[in-house]
Amino acid sequence: MAKSNKTNETTVSVADFINHFVENDQKKADSFELIKLMKEWSGFEPKMWGPTIIGFGSYHYKYASGHEGNAPIIGFSPRKAAFSLYVYSPTPESEVLIAELGKIKIAKACIYIKKLADVNISVLKQICKQSIAYISEHHECACKEK
Repeated sequence: MAKSNKTNETTVSVADFINHFVENDQKKADSFELIKLMKEWSGFEPKMWGPTIIGFGSYHYKYASGHEGNAPIIGFSPRKAAFSLYVYSPTPESEVLIAELGKIKIAKACIYIKKLADVNISVLKQICKQSIAYISEHHECACKEK
């Protein structure tokens, strides 16, 4: 039997989450700026996913293993050590853009930044737009309705 996704959309207020969870004033300001930018780029309102992820839009995925669930199209989490940006898609274009993004660390599907000033915002926008296009092409996605 396939396991379901533990990270689901919630009704928790995004602003309340940032104001209560994020202690650093710069990280708070960066969080609200990321919300403004990702809302503009995605066309979706911010929603909480699980206890700490701020996501925009949603899509349904299903792996060959049978595991399936829903996830935000793009999003981020203002973690204590660094922001986790969930904006990456596995395309050759994204690989080129990642090299131009700025001061980052990258894991399998996550980009880590310390602060927004460390990255090139126009490159981040291109990465987000490519991720939205990739998800729209490969998954059942609310972005197809936009």
